[in-house]
Amino acid sequence: MHRWIPRILILALVLGSVSLAVAGEKLRGTVRIDGSSTVFPISEAVAEEFGKNRDFARVRVTVGVSGTGGGFKKFCAGETDINDASRAIKQREIDKAKKNNIHYLELPVAYDGLSVVINKANTWVDHLTTGELKKIWEPGSSVKTWADVRDGWPDKPIKLYGPGTDSGTFDYFTETINGKSQASRADFTKSEDDNMLVKGVAGDKYALGYFGFAYYVENKNILKVVPIKEGDKAPVFPTMETINKGTYSPLSRPIFIYVNIEAAKRPEVNAFIRFYIENAGALAKEVGYIPLPDSMYRDNLDRFENNLLKLAQN
Repeated sequence: MHRWIPRILILALVLGSVSLAVAGEKLRGTVRIDGSSTVFPISEAVAEEFGKNRDFARVRVTVGVSGTGGGFKKFCAGETDINDASRAIKQREIDKAKKNNIHYLELPVAYDGLSVVINKANTWVDHLTTGELKKIWEPGSSVKTWADVRDGWPDKPIKLYGPGTDSGTFDYFTETINGKSQASRADFTKSEDDNMLVKGVAGDKYALGYFGFAYYVENKNILKVVPIKEGDKAPVFPTMETINKGTYSPLSRPIFIYVNIEAAKRPEVNAFIRFYIENAGALAKEVGYIPLPDSMYRDNLDRFENNLLKLAQN
């Protein structure tokens, strides 16, 4: 961390906030975060650790969970400082941000393996193929029972649980499995709160759902995760190793925060983002996600500082 101090001091001078670098205990204000329920556990953990630091104890950090799309609506309108995102920003969101003169920076914070889960009492599912997932979830799907998925499985109604349509996880899953973002059957239980999906699957022997890896890790005592078979490859479970290596395919992905660069000129937001970048790896692992290589976090900090410098010079 010490090798970055000279650049931090230079940046502080440019922005007229030397006090940030030398007197963090004087910081006050609010940092507003919203967006993805998938990224929420990381941002919440960062906010908690940030608040434990006596230098930042007077800074209030709020972390909302309105889904990636819902969060971008607020972020692109200038209502929040940071958006948690489990997918990249879409063109219509880019256009809205540009219209509202919102300058932003995309920062990857961890890897996730979108996890397909079933009830603990499910004894028949040994794996699912990407083709079977498409058969289950595609628009107009004729799958009503488990027997419709594969011969020999129970002729019992399949109860489906998934993220709401504002969720980046919903976007990623539908694009990856069904070939088009937002293309999905509509008759499933939706929620932007992944904990509600966990409860739904855990409470129904014939249920199936999907959400971020961290929510499976946190609830693996009450859920079973399904290995996924892509093409001719052997079925693969999502694990820290398979997600990190990319062998858990095609459901491995990076997850992000988007930073409002103008808001980052405020000392309390600036300090929080630096703290986030410097601690994201350890805290991501703590809550069940896979850290990026250290070099990527260093690159994040460099890009953050360079963007602030460019904004200050304009």
